Amino acid sequence: MTEQFSSWLDDRPDLFASPDYRLDGFTAATEEIEDYFHRATLDDSSFVLLAAHHSADSRDSYLLFHDPTYIYDVPGTASYVAMHLTRDTEQHTYRFAEQKHPLVPLAQRWLVQRGCPPTEVELSGAGGPRAADAVTVRLEELLRANTDDRYEVLDHHTGEVGDFSAGMETWVMVRDAHPDSAQFPYRIFLEEVAPSLTTYTVREAAFPTAEAADDWVWDRDRGWPAAPEPASVRAEAAVARSPRAPGRLAVPPNPVTAPSTGISAGVARTGRGRS
Repeated sequence: MTEQFSSWLDDRPDLFASPDYRLDGFTAATEEIEDYFHRATLDDSSFVLLAAHHSADSRDSYLLFHDPTYIYDVPGTASYVAMHLTRDTEQHTYRFAEQKHPLVPLAQRWLVQRGCPPTEVELSGAGGPRAADAVTVRLEELLRANTDDRYEVLDHHTGEVGDFSAGMETWVMVRDAHPDSAQFPYRIFLEEVAPSLTTYTVREAAFPTAEAADDWVWDRDRGWPAAPEPASVRAEAAVARSPRAPGRLAVPPNPVTAPSTGISAGVARTGRGRS
């Protein structure tokens, strides 16, 4: 979800107010932090606040923004900004960290790793497009949880698909460390926002090498390389096909859903971004 947030400016004007970092009476702990904070917030009047949490003891603030100015940066630049402010309430100083992310679940994961309660970075009140189906919700939950650091982000790209009227897309290439993914460890998570900007989908593709994944995202004429079913699911399917006692139910594997057809596969793409 990227430029679509600007489409509901009229409905949610408060989201475009200058961010409240709650730093009145505080100074940066070092000159380096002051410079870092200044550079990171230079265009913050354009930021769209998606989630914020301030700890009860006033020591920590966790902020998640969409930055519409990404379109003026290097092509493919990530459009979400996660920030963590830490205050020393005795010395009246603060420290600051921020990181850009191509997808909301990855930004949420970063904030949770730094101590933010998971429920406080949900986007329930942020408006914008909604997940179109259960597959999207499931894949976003996987990325957000990233259990045992399963996914390592290798590359990503955010941008329009040809004409803006065709929609928006973001793809992220990861290395999947899960044992079930050993034969196809390189995954592409593709987020496509509908031209109406009201819904979006996320889909997963699987590849044996990073080179194969990279080739595919820039030339998609070869179809959709769906992620193979995990070994546990294949085993269940094999049992279901075998003779079984009366009354035993077969459990079919989850269907693999291809990406939406609203975005053409052959559109030329330029530029890329890296985490």
